Amino acid sequence: MSDRALRIAVAALALAGAGIAGYLTYAKYADTTIACATGGCETVQSSEYAEVLGLPVPVLGLAGYLAILATALFAGEHARLAGAALALGGLVFSVYLVVVQIVAIGAFCQWCLASDLVMLLLAAATVARLRVRQPAPG
Repeated sequence: MSDRALRIAVAALALAGAGIAGYLTYAKYADTTIACATGGCETVQSSEYAEVLGLPVPVLGLAGYLAILATALFAGEHARLAGAALALGGLVFSVYLVVVQIVAIGAFCQWCLASDLVMLLLAAATVARLRVRQPAPG
């Protein structure tokens, strides 16, 4: 797969993730009920784990997805490395949050799980970008 195709995939996934995180951020600050089929979204979003250093987790997710999106706008090696580093860091944080939902909270948020899946796909796509051979400059 070409770098261009992977950049498009990364951009699309990052936009999907930003949409999810944006919705959860809006719900947090508008103090609205989250649309939830699992029944656990409000429990997860109101838990003590819903903030890191005073910032709501969805805000961190939104910033992360937008940063990954920015890396998809560029074809250079630095952009590819930054995208992979951000996505892999996001994936580690996502795994932590899934464990927290299972072990500490005992409830699941469908939006959080969807975001975790998007981050997993982003990690795969950004790592795939690292493996694409770049044409020699010239």
